[in-house]
Amino acid sequence: MKNPPQEAISQLNKLREQIAYHNERYYVYDAPELPDAEYDKLFAQLQALELRYPQLITPSSPTQRVGGAPLSAFSSVKHRVPMLSLANAFSPQEVAAFDRGVCKKLAIEQVSYAAEPKLDGLAISLFYQQGELQQAATRGDGVTGEDVTLNVRTIKSIPLALRGEGYPHTLEVRGEVFMPKKGFLKLNQQQQQRGEKPFANPRNAAAGSLRQLDAAVAASRPLAFYCYGVGYVEGALTTSHIGNLKQLQHWGLPISPEVTVVEGVDGCLAYHRDILQRRDPLPYEIDGVVYKVNDLAQQAQLGSVARAPRWAIAHKFPAQEEMTELLAIDIQVGRTGALTPVARLAPVQVGGVVVTNATLHNEEEIQRKDLRVGDQVIVRRAGDVIPEVVAPIISYRKGELPRYVMKKTCPVCHSEAVKEHGMAVWRCSGGLFCDAQRKESIKHFVSRRAMDIDGLGSKLVEQLMDEQLIKDASDLYKLTEDQLVALDRMGEKSAKNTLKGIEKSKSTQFAKFLFALGIPSVGEETAKILADYFKSLPALMAAKLSDYLVKKGVKGIGPKSAHKIADFLNDDKNRERYDLENPAAWQKIELRGVAQSTLMAVAKIFQKRGLPERVNPSDLENKNSVMIPGVGELTAKSIIAFFNQPHNREVIDKLLVAGIHWPAIEEKAVEAGPLDGQIVVITGTLSHMSRDEAKRRLQALGAKVSSSVSKKTSFVVAGSDPGSKVEKATRLGVEVKDEQMFMALLA
Repeated sequence: MKNPPQEAISQLNKLREQIAYHNERYYVYDAPELPDAEYDKLFAQLQALELRYPQLITPSSPTQRVGGAPLSAFSSVKHRVPMLSLANAFSPQEVAAFDRGVCKKLAIEQVSYAAEPKLDGLAISLFYQQGELQQAATRGDGVTGEDVTLNVRTIKSIPLALRGEGYPHTLEVRGEVFMPKKGFLKLNQQQQQRGEKPFANPRNAAAGSLRQLDAAVAASRPLAFYCYGVGYVEGALTTSHIGNLKQLQHWGLPISPEVTVVEGVDGCLAYHRDILQRRDPLPYEIDGVVYKVNDLAQQAQLGSVARAPRWAIAHKFPAQEEMTELLAIDIQVGRTGALTPVARLAPVQVGGVVVTNATLHNEEEIQRKDLRVGDQVIVRRAGDVIPEVVAPIISYRKGELPRYVMKKTCPVCHSEAVKEHGMAVWRCSGGLFCDAQRKESIKHFVSRRAMDIDGLGSKLVEQLMDEQLIKDASDLYKLTEDQLVALDRMGEKSAKNTLKGIEKSKSTQFAKFLFALGIPSVGEETAKILADYFKSLPALMAAKLSDYLVKKGVKGIGPKSAHKIADFLNDDKNRERYDLENPAAWQKIELRGVAQSTLMAVAKIFQKRGLPERVNPSDLENKNSVMIPGVGELTAKSIIAFFNQPHNREVIDKLLVAGIHWPAIEEKAVEAGPLDGQIVVITGTLSHMSRDEAKRRLQALGAKVSSSVSKKTSFVVAGSDPGSKVEKATRLGVEVKDEQMFMALLA
């Protein structure tokens, strides 16, 4: 397998960081910053890189996951069956390619599909026991969601108890919570009458309503629900997807009236054209349609990949576009000093939303598109993303409008703007001396994903800074009750609660503290990687670029030896013959040209991390130093530069003096899992999850996952087409669990 160049590794790390950030904005905060089309381009680039260099795929890659992590304001709920996302198609050709793949795998000429509108809302899991609603959870990251039961119980279209009879003892219903168009307009009118900010679109309104900590607020919002399938269920309902939906409807659960069955790719495309023509009169927002193989047995045969089922696809609608006037271009100052041009537009309705501004990304983008203040411009909005200015309409341009030239000073502190070589973004050089950056950095510090300080919202942070009560994050820990009570709209009880939140935040996690510092290019995932790798703050702060390099492979192994060892380990006969989980077994292996000491060094590596299904020679070869996985060179340089700034080190010192602390990573207690000490082998194809995901789930329960069956094996998990491992397990008297038994074990 071809070794990836450093450029590919750096590009891959950068794409993962970008996608992780935009996933967080979309899935966690319901505040997306990127058009769907641009996000899809990033995702496609990452998929292409990982397809080219599969050895770089990691479990934490955005392609291996659905989305972002759940908010900590609600308790977590682990889904018994993962809530997968859907692959997207944007053209008839992509739908046809999907259909060809389905027909080929099923070895048939034509497939029946259940077709339905793709609702623009929030995915929800409803858990019924003995016909009564027990729990409701959001999708979250696909494996773990947020418990929103109290809020969901207020939605009138969701039955608290199923009607009729014959329903399973345990039934998980999946669907979409959304806000109808009429209800959305009425809600925004009420928001404006109260002097509050209106919601950007129905999806944000639905998501914001469902994530209210006060269920009374959710009850006052016009939320609705349609179910689109089932998750975990004891027994089977019917033999088809549409049959399941009709059965759910019989028990009192609403389904979309537009759901139908179509035949083959021609039926899918005809349905897409029909719904697109009728999109505007529909009482709810949609951004496409979904096709699902209707036969459940065929669904099981097709199975799923890590992120999405192979038996379904979302066919997106084209982006919606309108024309309006570009009134002005303003500059916004971000937390890290990034100066972002923002288009101020004459109000225009695009896709059901009144648009008044749109990001222009950077100066180069404005010049490339030749946008000028006074132009008539095309504004595009796909789904519920932030609008994009596509291009000016040159034929409408009146006279010689001046070209846009960005001022090279910060609009807030008037410091010089600087731009790194090769970068498109200008940044304010004022750092924490710039009020805009200081405000945004403190807002980030107190946010839920960072230090999670209850009672300290954006408005209070701004008020504290305007009153000059705080200059940096460390000043928060010096605030007194008298200072807070003196502020507008701050009573004694609120002041006490805010101080309690500040005091509580002193006990945190190392990774959360790193994320809270607002180091440029360091998101939540990168902060976790840094915390796990460096273990302590002093080690990270003292790290040089060379400290971010790690060795990979085994000393003394060159390309030839690596391929010999990998070929040996990838041979099923050798795995059957030798008990490779036992270090003593490696002493019996003889490979011409490979020293016994080298084999024992390889044995030690696999003793620590387990023998994978397939060994890549590149993982064994003694290679040059590479960056810590997940941290690119630019990110490392950014971290080093941050800690080299005297004022940053001063703020960190003051935060530690204030009492912020976290448990030492080395001392974290590791609790024994329910499968602690058991050895499990996975074989065959699983329909509910990938084998890598099954391995992670088993390891989380304490099990050791092996690649070969022996007398020490506790049990074997067998999917479809399991091969010889099941036969060997039977001969040795080792228990074999089918996938249904395995899913019950995980549950």
